[in-house]
Amino acid sequence: MRTMSAPWARFYSNSCCLCCHVRTGTIILGVWYLIINSVVLLILLSALTDPDQYHLPSAELGGEFEFMDDANMCIATAISLLMILICAMATYGAYKQHAAWIIPFFCYQIFDFALNTLVAISVLVYPNTIQDYLRQLPANFPYKEEFMAVNPTCLVVIILLFISIILAFKGYLISCVWNCYRYINGRNNSDVLVYIATNDTAVLLPPYEDPANAAGKDPPPPYVSA
Repeated sequence: MRTMSAPWARFYSNSCCLCCHVRTGTIILGVWYLIINSVVLLILLSALTDPDQYHLPSAELGGEFEFMDDANMCIATAISLLMILICAMATYGAYKQHAAWIIPFFCYQIFDFALNTLVAISVLVYPNTIQDYLRQLPANFPYKEEFMAVNPTCLVVIILLFISIILAFKGYLISCVWNCYRYINGRNNSDVLVYIATNDTAVLLPPYEDPANAAGKDPPPPYVSA
């Protein structure tokens, strides 16, 4: 008898990157994001304590240019703190097998994938925005003239190809985290079922001493016909 399964069930796998388990991969991914966001937080905190470090003079960029103002720095710091919390929750949830702790990190991955998809769509629909963005760059920006000399159509194709590779990689990471969530959730559910079954068996089965005592009782009197 064939059983019907969901269409996405065929993509479920317990391994990722061809060598490690999805739990291990999720832990490594969470630690990697945790390190990156910690470094970003340190840079932002250093920028808040020393604003002159990110204030570039006009001799370098052809005009007075400030990297980020204080309001944007505070917002970026808050986002970095939130990301550190989400990554720590995902790492802890994968290590301790708490599926609910992985959901915020999975939602962040979906949001990041959607933003990159919108960027790809905007490049495809409005290809002239790339040339406008290149013109707005400072005159001494590295390789600006080389990028401006490239055929606009070829430049759009190269950028779309690069974004497509990034989207494919991000989609694979999303599938790894989702498979880890399904693995932990399924394992916890199976543990609950086994626990309930053993409890039912312990309640339904009589104690070991009762059959032993029943075997030692005297047999019933023989049947006597009238």
